[in-house]
Amino acid sequence: MEESLILKGLRNILVERLKEKGIKDANVLNAIAKVQRHLFIPKGFEKQAYEDRPFSIAGGQTISQPFTVAIQTELLQMQRFDKILEIGTGSGYQAVILAEMGANVHTIERLQELYLGARRIFRQLGYSINSYWGDGYEGKESFAPFKKILITAAIPQIPQKLLDQLAVGGRLVAPVGEGNTQVMTIIDRISENEFNTSRYNDLFRFVPMLKGTF
Repeated sequence: MEESLILKGLRNILVERLKEKGIKDANVLNAIAKVQRHLFIPKGFEKQAYEDRPFSIAGGQTISQPFTVAIQTELLQMQRFDKILEIGTGSGYQAVILAEMGANVHTIERLQELYLGARRIFRQLGYSINSYWGDGYEGKESFAPFKKILITAAIPQIPQKLLDQLAVGGRLVAPVGEGNTQVMTIIDRISENEFNTSRYNDLFRFVPMLKGTF
């Protein structure tokens, strides 16, 4: 979609700020430089879309701040054509970043309002993203295994069903913890029965991951 030079300039400034904060993956930065974040938030707030902060969207949810999107994506260490399961479609922005980087994206959203809105914008922007209205705790077993799994809501612990759907050699990234802050956690599946867990130092704040659909 056509946009003003002002918004393009603001997005370029945002990319520079993300570099200053430590984002190094050129593919992540290039995707953020290309995807028009203002299309994923309510109209009238176009300039605010390129501030590095979260923003309220429908259903009492938020679109994560750009740094959070960037660091989660960077931690995935994805390769082009990786099959990725995203838990928590939300506005659809994170899914589009992954698709822009060449991933085969499957994304699940429990709130039908957000699911329908994200599906609509995927079509408008021309991205072939597989979106589902469903319970993220269940994953999407019919399309497993996934090379990467990304959870975009706070979860007290990783459901076994999602670990089972992670491919051997694959990686899962999720904010783990309860209350106001969570620790970004990375789980690598080494073999059928062996997983390695590591953590990113900074604390994050996400809305909680809930069961069921609404």
